[in-house]
Amino acid sequence: MTEFTPLASLFGGALIGLAAVLLMAVHGRIAGMTGIVSGLMTPQGTDWGWRAAFLAGAIAAPAAIVAVLGPAAVPFESVVPLPWLAVGGILVGIGVTFASGCTSGHGVCGLARLSPRSIAAVLTFMATTGITVFIIRHVFGGF
Repeated sequence: MTEFTPLASLFGGALIGLAAVLLMAVHGRIAGMTGIVSGLMTPQGTDWGWRAAFLAGAIAAPAAIVAVLGPAAVPFESVVPLPWLAVGGILVGIGVTFASGCTSGHGVCGLARLSPRSIAAVLTFMATTGITVFIIRHVFGGF
C-alpha cells in the first residue's frame, strides 16, 4: 500500500523546484534528467561539468542522508519482482524517447514555461499512469 506523506512530498517537491529554478537561473538549462544524462554520454563543449555535478548530487544527497540518519530515513521496499522492475525501466526509456524528455523535464520545467509539447506530454503521462494503475489493481488483482 502506498503511504500518504504530504509534508515529505511537499519538501521534496520544493527542493526539486528550487534545483530546477537554480539550474535555469545559473546555467540557462532545463533540469530534465533525461537530457542531463544523455548530455553526459555525448559531451559537447563545456556542458559535461555541470551535468556530472547535477547527477552526482542527485545520487550523493540520498546516500548522505542514509549515512547520517540511517537506512530508516529513506525507506525503500518493492513488492514488484526485479525482472518486472527491469522491464518497467526499459518501457520508461522507450517512453522518454517518444516523449522527447522525461517527467522531470516536461512536468517540472516544461509546464512552468507553458510549453505546449510539455502540456501534451504530461497529460499523456498522467492518463497512462491512471490507466496502468487501474489495470494492475483491478484487472490483474494488484500488488
